[in-house]
Amino acid sequence: MKLQRPGLQVEEESEKNQPSSSSQLKLPKKLPTIENVMKRLSAALSALEQLCSEKAEKYTRQAQGERLAGESQTTSGIGKAQIIKGKLVEFEFWMQKQGYKIPTIQSRMMRLQTLVKRGANLLDSESVKKTIALQKTWSDGTKANVVDGYTCFLEKEGLTWNPPRYTRLEQIPFIPSEEELNMLIGSCGKTLGTFLQGLKECGTDPRELAAITPKDINKEARTITINRPVKGHRPRILTVSVELIRRLEDITNGSERIFDDFLLRRAFYFKRKTTAHKLSNPRLLEITFITFRHWFGTTQYHKTKDILHVQRLLGHKNIQNTLIYIGLESKLFNDLSDGFTGRVANNTGEACSLIEAGFEYVTGEYDGCVKIFKKRN
Repeated sequence: MKLQRPGLQVEEESEKNQPSSSSQLKLPKKLPTIENVMKRLSAALSALEQLCSEKAEKYTRQAQGERLAGESQTTSGIGKAQIIKGKLVEFEFWMQKQGYKIPTIQSRMMRLQTLVKRGANLLDSESVKKTIALQKTWSDGTKANVVDGYTCFLEKEGLTWNPPRYTRLEQIPFIPSEEELNMLIGSCGKTLGTFLQGLKECGTDPRELAAITPKDINKEARTITINRPVKGHRPRILTVSVELIRRLEDITNGSERIFDDFLLRRAFYFKRKTTAHKLSNPRLLEITFITFRHWFGTTQYHKTKDILHVQRLLGHKNIQNTLIYIGLESKLFNDLSDGFTGRVANNTGEACSLIEAGFEYVTGEYDGCVKIFKKRN
């Protein structure tokens, strides 16, 4: 038997285990460049970043849903109405801090309060969607305005939602006769009747007239200053009748504002319904506050045929909003055309230009400061 030293055996085994140079792992002939490596790393990082973003968005949606569910459960236990009322007060103050105009704040608050009265839970976006969809008497334009108001409310709460889509459709406005407007005005009480008479004579947006104060009324000059125009309108001074000035003085009680838009609307809807039934005239049900403005613009263009003059009276910044009254006037007064084109002059220079263009002077001052000229077609 042949004995071997242990050390020698280990050395021999290690030599056997070492691969020969011919059997070593073959390296690729061409190593990847640094640019290729960086591109692969960049692609991997982009994929990882997208994955993280999707995960974060998912967790955010879950957290928002848990927050809404938690608040909804809490409100059911400690008085949902009181908490929502508090949320609305906070929302109104938040809009003031954000610089929203008073008419915008009032309209959005009114829409949200209407949602609450009709059963919507402002802390549950699905409940709001359902309530809006169930309002059969609301036009798509009204629904779109309510959606905008609720979206603003969620913005204040730091939440988002998937809003329903409603498209504002352009429609030809309803133009009643002057007799129908006068019947509606005569059936109303002192305050509401004065407000409607003001809309008829001034042609303002109802929110503009509701915002006037006693200092905006000039008794001697018979004018009303519109210093709080709505979006898309300019401030302006409008001439009114002596009768309207008298009626305004009768209801002025020294407060900051003469009218309350919300209370006036509630009283108007009731009076309009009862008057239409009493007079058996369903056309009166089509009249709204803004109908007075459409009637004013149409009749003013019919009297003057001067679209720039109508634009100044209505306060439009964009004349495209005024051009609709040209088409309305041509259809409503088609049979009453006298074959003349009218123009108005605000100063001596404009009057001279009209005379040079062949226009004839018709009357004295109209609406306080303009003169009317006409020219046969």
